[in-house]
Amino acid sequence: MNLMLALLTNLTLATLLVIIAFWLPQLNVYSEKTSPYECGFDPMGSARLPFSMKFFLVAITFLLFDLEIALLLPLPWASQTTNLNTMLTMALLLIFLLAVSLAYEWTQKGLEWTE
Repeated sequence: MNLMLALLTNLTLATLLVIIAFWLPQLNVYSEKTSPYECGFDPMGSARLPFSMKFFLVAITFLLFDLEIALLLPLPWASQTTNLNTMLTMALLLIFLLAVSLAYEWTQKGLEWTE
């Protein structure tokens, strides 16, 4: 019963949010709204600077690995087991998965900074 109530609540909330998103008015983009404004003066330079895609990919990779390591730290408490072999196996499996992911990222040249 609780599972059905939770699923119904989630489905209702998701449907409501989708309907609201379609009912909201479309925003009109004017060129004046997107132009930079520097205290009434014409801008000194372009406000739209190019962004390195390599930097973005390295940052996303760092975030993914950081989150996976953050999952590893509370592993003994999250598993709620006192069996050392089980905890060690789970930790080594996660570390092995991280190592394989890093090796794959390295072979695909996702960590190189040449442009």
